[in-house]
Amino acid sequence: MKLVSWNVNGLRAALAHGFDEAVRRLDADILCLQETKMEEGQAEAAPGYGFRYFNSAVKKGYSGTAVFSKTRPLKTTSGIGVAAHDSEGRVITAEYDAFYLVNVYVPNSQRGLARLPYRMQWEDDFLRYITGLDKVKPVVVCGDLNVAHEEIDIKNAAANRKNAGFTAEERDKMTALLKAGFVDSFRALYPDTVKYSWWSYWADARERNIGWRLDYFLLSGRLMPRVGAAEIYNEVFGSDHCPVGLVLDI
Repeated sequence: MKLVSWNVNGLRAALAHGFDEAVRRLDADILCLQETKMEEGQAEAAPGYGFRYFNSAVKKGYSGTAVFSKTRPLKTTSGIGVAAHDSEGRVITAEYDAFYLVNVYVPNSQRGLARLPYRMQWEDDFLRYITGLDKVKPVVVCGDLNVAHEEIDIKNAAANRKNAGFTAEERDKMTALLKAGFVDSFRALYPDTVKYSWWSYWADARERNIGWRLDYFLLSGRLMPRVGAAEIYNEVFGSDHCPVGLVLDI
């Protein structure tokens, strides 16, 4: 089973920049999107996926997630059951026979770290949510986690230590998540590989490969023996993020 996750930074905008062709070439069984910035029915995308689930933010044109699947999940739910978070369309959980798939768009701490306190509460609540699922069956978490976990995951570590996405507080929350029994699939397979999944639109950052690794597939440790591949498709354009992928022998 091949899973692909992509922060499209506006699905309607991505459609104008080759989204459908990229999705066709990636040929995933399950496609998870973040930052869709739309409601279901506002655009047609990714033909070939018979089962489509959207979680849109109450605020129009903001945030949002979607799961497109070629097979019907056993069940899908939106949010994590915490009212303070669930109006922003950040989580869709799809249950399959062998695992829960949690598609997530983690809140950005924003310029000047204005939203860092909220982000810290989100992290605690989200960890509680996925560890609860993990008690029932294994969990695959994918999406834009809005953190570069280690120095290898960011081009200019020293210059970004106080910036959103690379603060000690955010990185520590990621460490806590991994210590709770989840594995960063790409880093587990490629401990020394430098590869990014997001680049600023400023100063030709993508052309110069001045990037951050913000997009992940994390999974319950007991699923790691079933991982056939973990990929970062940085040759795929259409957003300021590139897609990431996971192949599971399930």
